Order: sequence, then structure tokens, then C-alpha cells
Amino acid sequence: MNDLLTWLLDAVQAVPALPRILIAAVAIMLETSVLIGLIVPGDSVVLVAATGVSSPPEGIALGAAVVCGALVGESIGFWLGWRFGPWIRRSALGRRLGEKNWVKAENYLQRRGGIAVFLSRFLPVLHSLIPLTVGMSKMRYRTFLAWTVPACVIWSAAYVGAGSLAATSFRALSREIHTAGYFFVGAIVVFIVVAALVKRLISWNERRHLEVPTDEH
Repeated sequence: MNDLLTWLLDAVQAVPALPRILIAAVAIMLETSVLIGLIVPGDSVVLVAATGVSSPPEGIALGAAVVCGALVGESIGFWLGWRFGPWIRRSALGRRLGEKNWVKAENYLQRRGGIAVFLSRFLPVLHSLIPLTVGMSKMRYRTFLAWTVPACVIWSAAYVGAGSLAATSFRALSREIHTAGYFFVGAIVVFIVVAALVKRLISWNERRHLEVPTDEH
């Protein structure tokens, strides 16, 4: 296990830092862009890229690039919503997503305002729909940024920190412990499970705000 993981981590680290950072930034940009986030696993790309971090400055550079990539992607979503929102909603891709999800995003944004922007970064589907929905709303771009920047920073720090810490710990332990590889895999699995539980907890807590209101007669 140790030899296999060492080979895999060395392969990631063998990719020059700049291309690796750019790949992670582009992946997260695509994930946070309108609807593309439904098919691009940006979080997985960032986690893998983080395992190749070899120094604190490189980790900071990766984290900053991921934040910038996320903000560019969300800004694209905002601009597309402002410029082409209704058309995208009526398009084949928009219809495939489902009118219920569009209404849910609108309802959530109307009820929660900026908090919806912040929390949507941690919610499936909505992290792609909310920027587009905000673009179609009356919320200003600077207000949108004020709420989404801290969310992107927290998300980036969590994924980059988890990936780099797990890889660094494995490299240190693998010299002395034959089963260090299992600790590495366990740490990654625990992080993924905790991230999923946090998302589920946020979803559960926000469910009442996500419900589409029905007319009462």
C-alpha cells in the first residue's frame, strides 16, 4: 500500500506546480459556472492537486488560485443570469434541470438573501444555480461577492488543507510505519464523509427555506 500511494503521490507532485495549480483553478471555475458544475468534479480535482503540495507557499498559491477560479466561475454564472437568464431557463439544458429546481433557487434566494449565496457553495445543485439566479434578481454584484468570497475561502481552505495535510503526514509516517497508507486513505475517506455530512446538515437545516410555497385556497 505504501509503495503504491508513494508512486501515485509522486506522480501528482511530478506535475510542475504552476500547471497543477492552473488545472485545479480551471476545474473549480467550471464547477461553479452555470450548470457545468453538475458534471465537473471540481472538488475531486482540487483534493488531488492538494496532495502534490510540497511547501506552505505552494499551498497558499493553490488555495488562492482555487478561490479565484471559484469566483470567476460564479461571476460568469452571475453575468449569464443577468444577460441571458430567462433564455437559459427555457433552453433544453434549463428544462432538463427542472422547473422545480429553478423555483426552489428563486424561493431560497428571496427568503434568505445573502445567506443563501453563502450557504449555496456547500449545497448540491444550488451551488451552480444560485449565481445564475442572483444575476436575474435585484441583488448587486458587489453584494453577491461580499457573501460568496468568504464561502469560497472556507471551501478552498478545507479541501486544500485536507489534501496537503494527508499527503504530508503519509510521507512522514511511511518511513517508519508499514501501514501508513491505510491511515492516508482513512484520512481522505473521513474528510469526504465529514464534508458530505456537513452538506447534508446544511441542507437539512435550510430545507424549510428551500421548500417551494404552495397556494392555499
